[in-house]
Amino acid sequence: MVHLRDRLRAGDIWVEGSRAFRAFDDSLLPPCTFATRRQDGQLGLAVPDRFDHWRDERIAVLAARLREVDAQAALGELPDAAITEAGLSISPLRKDPSETADEAARRLYGMLPRLRITDLLAEVHGWTGFAERFGHLRTGAPPADVVTLMSAILAGATNLGLARMARSSGILSLSRLLWTAEWHLRDETYAAALASLVEAIHAQPLTALWGDGDTSSSDGQFFKAGGRGEARAEYNAHYGSEPGVKFYTHVSDRFAPFHTKVIAASASEAAYVLDGLLHHETSLAIREHYTDTGGTADHVFGLCHLLGFRFAPRTRDLADRRLYVADGRTHYAALTPMIGGVAHLRTVEENWNEVLRMAASIRAGTVAPSALLRRLAAFPRQNALAKALREMGRIERTLFTLDWITDPALRRRSHAGLNKGEARNALARTLFFHRQGEICDRTFENQRYRASGLNLAVAAVILWNTVYLNRAIAELRSRGEILSDDALAHVAPLGWEHISFNGDYIWPTEPLGDAFRPLRSPRLPFLEAA
Repeated sequence: MVHLRDRLRAGDIWVEGSRAFRAFDDSLLPPCTFATRRQDGQLGLAVPDRFDHWRDERIAVLAARLREVDAQAALGELPDAAITEAGLSISPLRKDPSETADEAARRLYGMLPRLRITDLLAEVHGWTGFAERFGHLRTGAPPADVVTLMSAILAGATNLGLARMARSSGILSLSRLLWTAEWHLRDETYAAALASLVEAIHAQPLTALWGDGDTSSSDGQFFKAGGRGEARAEYNAHYGSEPGVKFYTHVSDRFAPFHTKVIAASASEAAYVLDGLLHHETSLAIREHYTDTGGTADHVFGLCHLLGFRFAPRTRDLADRRLYVADGRTHYAALTPMIGGVAHLRTVEENWNEVLRMAASIRAGTVAPSALLRRLAAFPRQNALAKALREMGRIERTLFTLDWITDPALRRRSHAGLNKGEARNALARTLFFHRQGEICDRTFENQRYRASGLNLAVAAVILWNTVYLNRAIAELRSRGEILSDDALAHVAPLGWEHISFNGDYIWPTEPLGDAFRPLRSPRLPFLEAA
C-alpha cells in the first residue's frame, strides 16, 4: 500500500475517472496535436526542437562560463564575491544614497490632494472605465449602477464585507450589493478590470523611470484566518502558530500588480511562479522574473528556460547550493568546493519529446503550471519526466549562479524588484484593514474575490498616485526647481497618507470629467509642521 501510494502521487499509476489521481497524460496536449504543432514549428518554446542541438549549445555555454568564473575566482577578481575552500561568500549590496530621493518623495507627496478611497476609485474609473469590464454573467452588459459595483469591490478590498459596506454607505442596501456581486464579480471580470489598470499604469510617462516594463517579481503575503475561515486555512510555522492563507502577487518593475492568486499557507510558492507570468490578460512581455527563496526550485528553472523567461531568484542559502557540470572529468581550481555532481543528460534525452510536449501544453494553456509542478514534485518518488526537468533545471540554476556571482547589476536588479513587491504588500496590508486583516471566508471562491478586489484597489491607488505625482513634478519644475530623474526613480507610487481608507463610504455625486484635483501648495507641509 505504501508503494501504491507513492506511485499514485508520482503519476506512475492513475485511477480512471479520478480527478485527484487521473493520468498525467490527460493534462497534456494530445499526441497528434503536439506532433502537428511540432511539425509546423508552433510549439512556442525557447529551445531547439532536437535534443542534440539543445545539448551541444547548453554544454558549450556551461563549459565556457565555468572556465571563465573559475579563472576569475582563482585570481580573486570576482566583483564583491569570493570563493574559497570554505565555499562562496558575497558582500552585501551597498545602499544607494537616498537623501535626495527621500526629500523629493516628501515634497511630492505633500502636494497630493487629500481624498477618500471612494473619490479615488471614481476618478480612476473616469480615466480608464475599469468598472465597465465587470460584465453581466448572462448578458455580458456592463453594470448599470457603477457606484454599487465599486462599493461591492471595495467591500472585499477593505475586508469590510457587503453587510457592513451597506451600513457605511448609507444609500445602498445589502440585497442590492449581493445582487451586483452575484452577477458581475467573478474571476474573469476581475482579471479584465485589472488589465485595464495595469495598461494605464505602464502608459504613464513617469513609470519609464522605474523600469523598462519587462521585468517582474512575485511574493506571497500571509493573512491570518479567523471565524469560519479557520476551517479552510492551514498552518505555517514561518508565520507563527495561527492558521491563514497567502495572497501570491506578481508585480512589474513599474509597480503594476498584474496577477494575484490565493494559495495555502503551507504551499510552496515555487509552483505558482509561472501562473502569473503566463495567465495574465495584459500586454506585458516579461523577460526576467525575481522571487525570494520560497519561489526557488530546479523545476522552475527548467520550465522558465523552456518557455523563454530568465529566472533570477534571490536565494538566501545560495552558498549551500551545489553547481552541476556536464563533464565530471574536468578539474576546476577554485570552483571545486561548490560542485555537487554531474547533470544526467541521458535522462533528458530519453524524455526529450515528453519534455517538449509538457512545455508546449503549458504554453498553449492546456494545463496550469502550478497543477503540473505539484504533480512533478510528488514526494518521495518522482516520475521520469520530473527527473528530466530537474536535470535541465540544475544546468540552468548553475548558469544563473555563475551569473549571480559575477554580475552585481543582476543582484541589484533582483533586490530592487523584490523590494517593490514588498513595498506593495505594505500598501495592501493597510488597505485590507477590517478585522485587522483577518480572513473569515470559508469558501475558496470568496477568498479569491477578496484577493482580487484588494489587488484591484491597490492598482487603482498606484495609478492615481502616479498621475498626480507626475503633475506635482511638472508643477515644481515649472517653478524652476530641479528634480533629477535619478532621484525620481526612487519615488514609489505607494504612499497612502493622503488617502482615507475607512469611515463613511460616500461616493461623489458628479464626476470630475477631464479635470484634475488642485494640488496642495509645496509650502503647506512645512507650514503644517510648524
